[in-house]
Amino acid sequence: MRLRHIEVFNAVMLTGSVSAAARMINVTQPAVSRTLQHAELQLGFPLFQRAGGRLVPTAEAQTLYPHIERLFAQLDEVQRLAGNLKAGRSQGELRVLTVLGLSHEVFPRAMRLFREKHPEVLVHHQAQHSVQIVSSLVLQEADLGYVFSAASHPALAQERLAERRVMAVLPKGLLPPRALKAGSIGWAQLARLPVIALDGQDPLGLQLAHTLRDHNLGLQPVMTVQTYHVALALAHHGVGVALVEGCTAASADPTKVDVLPLEPAIATTVHMLRPTARPHSVVARSFTRCVQQALQQIG
Repeated sequence: MRLRHIEVFNAVMLTGSVSAAARMINVTQPAVSRTLQHAELQLGFPLFQRAGGRLVPTAEAQTLYPHIERLFAQLDEVQRLAGNLKAGRSQGELRVLTVLGLSHEVFPRAMRLFREKHPEVLVHHQAQHSVQIVSSLVLQEADLGYVFSAASHPALAQERLAERRVMAVLPKGLLPPRALKAGSIGWAQLARLPVIALDGQDPLGLQLAHTLRDHNLGLQPVMTVQTYHVALALAHHGVGVALVEGCTAASADPTKVDVLPLEPAIATTVHMLRPTARPHSVVARSFTRCVQQALQQIG
């Protein structure tokens, strides 16, 4: 199929008729009909059948369509990237992405430090999941991204900024005073407590799942969540023990929860990501240094 065939096929699939497809892609109805006929001639099988004034896709067309949808999604990414390349970036702006776990304590601290050095720079911030951050950076929709997991992509450069321990956030009263005085909590103790687990697709959730499997540790989570601050909020409300990285644990309310490091220790690493196609500006370097200082502040 040629690109023109694909465009017309997609329009008919979306609209269900030749006339609506013609309006959608701004061509005449005869042009749509001719293109469909030519596509079917080349393919050797029909794509649509008429029923009640509408075009009904054949089984072959329905098999093709998911691949066409993916192709159009890729074309959309190309258009977005081309638009970003054309627009360029203002020297007085910086687009920063962070995972949610870095958005509540680390980013605000880094922003305060950065404003002291560069009050004239307008910073655009979005909190996203790691996969979204990688995609946005590859498409050059942002200048910098900060995540908890390394990302191997030829279009991205990365820098390791800091390492933080995984912490257990426990509702007040869940552990007796003697256990709290130990200053840490072991996996055997956690096995007797209600635990709020992280989604297995999350980098930290995956890391914890591997640790549990490798050491045959029998935790029984009461629920799983996708974001660290949801886990923290649930711990604040007494639902169970949240296992989160140290940056999120810094937001814990000491009147509602106790925060203890896990033993044996598990560490997470904060990484900076940036598109290699763009120069690493002085302003971008400065913001990353501010993020490092913020990480040091929360310990």
